[in-house]
Amino acid sequence: MERSRNSTSTIDARGLVQNLSIGIAVAGVLAATAPAAVAASPQAVAGYPAVFFAPFQPNTALDMIFRLPGFTLDTGASVRGFGGAAGNVLIDGERPTSKDDSLDEVLRRIPAASVIRIELIRGGAPGVDMQGKTVLANIVRRPDGGLKLSVDVSGTRWYDGRTGRDLRVEISRAVGETRVEGSLLLDRGIDDAAGNGVRILRSATGAVTQTYAEHNAGDTYLYKATGAVETPLLGGKVRLNASLTSSPYRLRQVDRPQTLPGPDVTDLYDQNKKTAEIGLHYDHGLGAKASVETVLLQQFGRYKQTDDFSEVGDVQHFNLAKSTSETIGRTTVKFDPATSLSLQAGAEGDYNWLKDRTAYSVNGAPVVVPAANVRVTETRGEGFVSATWRPEPTTAIEAGLRVEASRIAATGDVTSRRTFVYPKPRIVVTWTPDAADQIRLRVEREVGQLNFDDFAAGQAALANSAVRAGNPNLTPQKDWVFEGAFERKLWGAADATLTLRHYALTDVIDRAPVYSSSGVFDAPGNIGGGHKDEVAFALSLPTDRLFIPRGLITGAATWRWSSVTDPTTGLRRPISGLHPADVEIHFTQGLPRLKTTWGVDVYDQWRETYYRFNEIDTDKKKVYVSMFADFKPRPDLSFRVELENASGRGYSHARQIYGSPRNTAAPPMTDIRNLHTGRGIYLRIRKTFG
Repeated sequence: MERSRNSTSTIDARGLVQNLSIGIAVAGVLAATAPAAVAASPQAVAGYPAVFFAPFQPNTALDMIFRLPGFTLDTGASVRGFGGAAGNVLIDGERPTSKDDSLDEVLRRIPAASVIRIELIRGGAPGVDMQGKTVLANIVRRPDGGLKLSVDVSGTRWYDGRTGRDLRVEISRAVGETRVEGSLLLDRGIDDAAGNGVRILRSATGAVTQTYAEHNAGDTYLYKATGAVETPLLGGKVRLNASLTSSPYRLRQVDRPQTLPGPDVTDLYDQNKKTAEIGLHYDHGLGAKASVETVLLQQFGRYKQTDDFSEVGDVQHFNLAKSTSETIGRTTVKFDPATSLSLQAGAEGDYNWLKDRTAYSVNGAPVVVPAANVRVTETRGEGFVSATWRPEPTTAIEAGLRVEASRIAATGDVTSRRTFVYPKPRIVVTWTPDAADQIRLRVEREVGQLNFDDFAAGQAALANSAVRAGNPNLTPQKDWVFEGAFERKLWGAADATLTLRHYALTDVIDRAPVYSSSGVFDAPGNIGGGHKDEVAFALSLPTDRLFIPRGLITGAATWRWSSVTDPTTGLRRPISGLHPADVEIHFTQGLPRLKTTWGVDVYDQWRETYYRFNEIDTDKKKVYVSMFADFKPRPDLSFRVELENASGRGYSHARQIYGSPRNTAAPPMTDIRNLHTGRGIYLRIRKTFG
């Protein structure tokens, strides 16, 4: 079951106008139904006690977060360093230390019975590190929760007879200020982008040259163990955490010719990622108005990938082995000279390395791929200062400056050494004229992080795309972002937010051709400037006034436009890989007499397109719907049944393949795959002891 997706690209004007009109109309209706006069008592922090979530019978803190009015979970970014990877949830006022442990997994391990309340922090508050976010949630736990043991056993049966299995064991012990936690996860599932369907090849004239019956089966696995201990130490509080993770994935793809006779086309793809992490978080007071926070983190990773592709006259083999390491140290000093003013300053140091070895052959003959064997090292440092000031109860101003310096060196097939220094200022102004309305304005200089995977050669399944070259000579993408948000509260717990963003982009990283003695390859590259615009609408609406008691509708929609210059054709086009739109709607209703909660999750279709020098690839996923019911006969026992992919969502992958660079080539041939993964029945039993 999905709960959030990252997204971005260009949308057709008619669809945008229709969707945006609906969003604005809904916002207008909600605003019109709000009370005519609201007492002017704006607060930066709004508290929602555990009883607020009781009608939905939540099992975990994650269940509660999904029902928090005016809040959309952001699990953070997958980047190097600690500061830039922050999500938008704090636990007891602190950010989780682990990077290998996703924020939603951390929240899933916190029993709902351990939560006293959830605080919603909008626009900044003195003493709170907003971590670059305009809205944060803070989960406040009970100081003495005793011993808690939770066991989840679940299974899924899919349309084709395959089964998924999941075992979760979570244990925690809290005595006073000392807390011990541990978890074990064993999971097997399927890839919902791999299914059965039809593959059609067409010539440049549109004539069908071959049709295949396609059979795909993708299996996912996740094995993970975590542990943590938190306790007072030397007048402060220390938390140690560790985790081990292994996530294998296997895909078997078979295309059986239908139009013309011939042997099957097969692709066997296998990958495995392993990570180990240990982290330390230490807080210590420096008098009544100041404190210091220190974070140390070490992470190691290994990744292996093999791909064997075979059809008549074309046998390809690809092998990739990669090792990574990241070492982080970060210190932050906080000082609150007044109740209306909070100051922070600190520094972060980060050392990373990646070693990547790639081998590629066609019909037994090795093919030299640019940047196939590369070692990359990065030494990075960042200093930062910030201030949050509330000159009056209705206004908050957050201003900050980060200065990042990094040195990246690549050795192996390509040798390079470069140094970057970037200042990153930020200012956020929040105005809350009354308890119902809030306006937030943000201006920030953002600097993207170079993806080490872009430095070395890589690829997806060979049946879907060719090998991609690496490029160690990239420059970070940068932008100025201008954001405005209007939030309206109504009906007590209802909330509607409209957000507009404009990004002025420079040094955009997209797809570009790389030339070598072996030929021309597609690779990441800096393609110049551009822009991106977003309109986002979020809604949280209790349905009691719509005659549906204890119901809640939540929704989020984002529409995007973007424009850059294509490095092959010289024409304007959208940024590769950005979704034109993402829309999701959720309905949940609590039925206390039946001790049941039921609901429906709907995710609209999405599309992403990649513009390579000799082809254009477009992936689409259709509408996804799931329906569920949770039965909780006792506070310590719950049962869940779910119909996954009730809409029978399909997936399509379309390639427009040119015989040469797109600016000189004749009309392309096309390769289109239309796949369907079918429905699944999911069952779960959760038992809590203690």
